[in-house]
Parts: sequence; structure tokens; C-alpha cells
Amino acid sequence: MADLKHGTHPIVIEETPGKKAYCQCGWSENLPYCDGSHARMDTGAAPIVCELTEGGKKAICQCHQSANLPWCDGTHSRLA
Repeated sequence: MADLKHGTHPIVIEETPGKKAYCQCGWSENLPYCDGSHARMDTGAAPIVCELTEGGKKAICQCHQSANLPWCDGTHSRLA
């Protein structure tokens, strides 16, 4: 079983509408999107799947501690 890999800042992208699966294990080769690494590495994590109705700039949390996952709420700046 692999440990989760946490980032220190969000990934900011110009997102398009549609169904998205955002990585929560941190091991995806296609961050911020899930590529199935959580299953291959047996991390115990699962992606956050959501349907975006509007496109635009999005900040995807990589510390995985946001109160509003998958979106960044600035929690990473308060972590030790």
C-alpha cells in the first residue's frame, strides 16, 4: 500500500464543462486528473468525480485538506 502524495499548492487550470475525475492520491501522471494510480498503487484513495456546468479558471486542491474538495480554499498555506 502506497502513502498518499500531497502537494504544497493548488494546480490552477482553465477548465471546460463536463464530467471530471480529480486525483486524490497525488500519484497520477496526469494531475490534477485521475489516471487510476490510486488503484494500481493501492493507496486507499478514490478520485473526486464531479460535473462542471461552467468552464473557467479553477484551483484544484493538491494538499487534499480543503473543506471544499476538489477546490482549493487556501488550507495549504496554513499547514506546517
